Amino acid sequence: MTEGFIDRLCEALGKGSVLTGTHIDTRYYHDLAGKPVAQPRAVVRPRTTEEVSALLRLCHREKVPVTTQGGMTGVVRGGLPNANEIVLSMELMNAVEEVDTSSGAAIVQAGAPLQKVHERVEQEGYMFPLDLGARGSCTIGGNISTNAGGNRVIRYGMTRDLILGLEVVTADGTVLQGLRKYIKNNTGIDLKQLFIGSEGILGVVTRAALRIFPTPTERQVALCALPSFAQVISILVMARKHLGGELTAFEVMWNEYYRLIVKRVKGVVGPLRADHPFYVLIEASSDDADRINADLEKLLETAMRENIIIDATLSTSNASAAAIWRVRDSSLELARTFPYAARIALDVSLAIDRMDEYVKAIGARIRAIDSGAFAIVFGHAGDGNLHVSLHHEHTPHKREDLEKLAYQITSEFGGSISAEHGIGILKRPYLMMSRTLEEIETMRILKRALDPNNILNQGRIFTM
Repeated sequence: MTEGFIDRLCEALGKGSVLTGTHIDTRYYHDLAGKPVAQPRAVVRPRTTEEVSALLRLCHREKVPVTTQGGMTGVVRGGLPNANEIVLSMELMNAVEEVDTSSGAAIVQAGAPLQKVHERVEQEGYMFPLDLGARGSCTIGGNISTNAGGNRVIRYGMTRDLILGLEVVTADGTVLQGLRKYIKNNTGIDLKQLFIGSEGILGVVTRAALRIFPTPTERQVALCALPSFAQVISILVMARKHLGGELTAFEVMWNEYYRLIVKRVKGVVGPLRADHPFYVLIEASSDDADRINADLEKLLETAMRENIIIDATLSTSNASAAAIWRVRDSSLELARTFPYAARIALDVSLAIDRMDEYVKAIGARIRAIDSGAFAIVFGHAGDGNLHVSLHHEHTPHKREDLEKLAYQITSEFGGSISAEHGIGILKRPYLMMSRTLEEIETMRILKRALDPNNILNQGRIFTM
C-alpha cells in the first residue's frame, strides 16, 4: 500500500465512507466469539455500486488486498480481515429496492439483512424461502457468498436455486450487470453461478434478483420422538410420500441435542420427554388448511400405528409452531453455554442412510483421543446436512487433532466437509478431503482470470 493511498480512497468515495484508526469499531475485526484479529488499515462503507467499483479499481491498481464483510455471522473466518487489508463493508447498501409479484422477484442490495427481506416481501403476501437462525444479522450478500441452505432446502433448494440474477463488481472495478427477473436465460455461460458459493474470491456481489413465492396460508409443525435412526429414515420416506410438495422442513435432533437444549437454554420448553433417542421436526405448508391438517395427522397416526414414532405433538397455533421451532433454532444459544476454546463446530453433508453410522464413528474415535469428549448432533436430515458440535473441555490443546480426525472420518464416509457454511480460512487445510487436486486447480484458474492480482478475500478456500 503506497503512501497516500487512504487519502486517495477518501477523495474517490468521500471521507465519510472511509473509517481509519480509532474510528474503526471493534466489530469489524472480531468474530462471533469476540476473538480479535489485527485491526484493518481502513473500513470502506460504500453506498452505491459505483463506489464499490471505484474502491476496487484503486485496490486493483495498487494491489491492495480487500476483505468483503456482510453480517459477520460466518463461522469459518471468511469475513475477518488479514493483516494490512482494507475492509469493504456492505452494511450501508441494505435496501430492498423492488418487489415484483408479477415476476415473483425482489431486487435487493447485498447488505440487506435476511430478516429485512422477509419482512418486506411479506407485506405483499409473499415469502423469500431462505431461512436460518442468523436471519436477523446475516445479509443477502453473505448468503450468496456461501450458498446458504437453512431450514427449507428440502422444498425450495439452496440459495443458488433462489437467485434469478446478480450484479457483481470484479476485482478491477468492472461491473457485470446481470440483474434479470426471469428464470429462463440460455444465452451462454451462466455467470452468476461463478459467484454463488465462491465466498467473495471472484467478485463482490452488490445487488441480487431473488425468487419469491406466495406465502402459504397454513403451516403445521409436528415434533416426533423416535426409537432409532432407522425409524428416522422411515418417517422421512413416509413424509415425502404422504405430504409431497407440502413438506417444507425435516429436521433431526439426536438425544444429546434435545436434552441439553431443554436443560441449558433459558426459555426453551421441550414439548416431549427428553429421554428418547431421536427427535424429528416436520413442517408442512399449504393454502388448504383442512387438507394439510388431515395429511399431517394421517402421517402421524400411520407412523404411530406402525411403531415408527414413540410420541408426537402437533402445533395448534402459530405460537405453538414457533415454540417447537425454538427447540431446533437454539443451537447457537446452546453452544454458548460451553467453553468456546474446547468446542469444534462441523457442518457436513453425507448420504442420509450413513448418518447414524457416521455419528457413532465420530463419537467413538474422538473418545480415543479424549475419553471425556462427546458430540452434540442435529441437522437438516432431509437434505443430507448434519451439524456436529464436538466438545473436549478437558483437552483444549488437542483441538487440531480432533478437528483433523473428524474431517478424516467425514472423508471416509464420502461426505462434504462443508454443507452450507463455506470453507473460509479455518477449513482450508481440509479442502482436499472433499475436492480433488484437479478441481482445486480449476478453481485457481478462475481466480487468476477474474482477480489476477489476488486482492479479493485472500486465502479463503485455497491459497494461490
